[in-house]
Amino acid sequence: MQKIITTLRDLGELIAFKHSIFALPFIFIAMLVASFLQSGSAWFGFRLLVLGILCAVSARNFAMLLNRYLDRDIDAANERTKDRPSVDGRVSGATIFIFTVSNALIFILCSWAINSLAFALSVPFLAVLGGYSFFKRFSSSAHIILGLSLGLAPIAGVVAVSASIPLWAVLLGLGVLFWVAGFDLLYSLQDMEFDRKAGLYSVPSIYGEAATMALSRLFHALTVLFWLLFAWAAGLGVVVYAGVGVSAVILFFEHRIVACDFTKIDKAFFTLNGWLGIIFFAFVLWGVL
Repeated sequence: MQKIITTLRDLGELIAFKHSIFALPFIFIAMLVASFLQSGSAWFGFRLLVLGILCAVSARNFAMLLNRYLDRDIDAANERTKDRPSVDGRVSGATIFIFTVSNALIFILCSWAINSLAFALSVPFLAVLGGYSFFKRFSSSAHIILGLSLGLAPIAGVVAVSASIPLWAVLLGLGVLFWVAGFDLLYSLQDMEFDRKAGLYSVPSIYGEAATMALSRLFHALTVLFWLLFAWAAGLGVVVYAGVGVSAVILFFEHRIVACDFTKIDKAFFTLNGWLGIIFFAFVLWGVL
């Protein structure tokens, strides 16, 4: 029993469950807006709440575990990641693979339980989520692929409630895509020199620090633009526009922090972006209520 508990704890470290905070608010933003526009009520039901959480958690677990499984050679050579359970022997490759497949099956099964469109999209969504681990080995577009992985979250949310993909959900998803890609660019500055030595195709390793910072700023400007368009397309009120404004301020300070001190990238990446999703969700909830 102790061995099982230890293995689960080590898998939890690999998955970094607390980082689910990036995607979950946007899944539920899409679900409550879809429910509000469809029925006049923001509440979409306990059944969809449970299935939505299961889908979100299992999809993220799949993506993280697959990435850790495929990156064992890279992580072992990187000083920052050499102590991960997937590298130091605490969790075997076979165990990671089994849990990766298990989470994929949970996601597909829960999608089937939601509706036919969610089931039809489940395997393509998993293919996108798993794509990041491969793209970074041959293309600097890996940052976009990671952004797309989380940008699918609001699409999944609206599909769960209305079995459709309206324009406002696409705009919300595009905002999430550029938000995630933008902060992933900043986060990857930490591994710029390592990526060059390892032959990985991150934007910092190819184009340098200044270009990475500029591209991240552009991506976050697009984030604000797409979220404004989302509020417009969904017909949401001034409160949601205010939420976009607050999000823009948070992104501004994120860039200020990183520009002043690279050692604070973790603070900008985890703390500010975690709060951004929660705050934006709160404004949208306030707006529809």
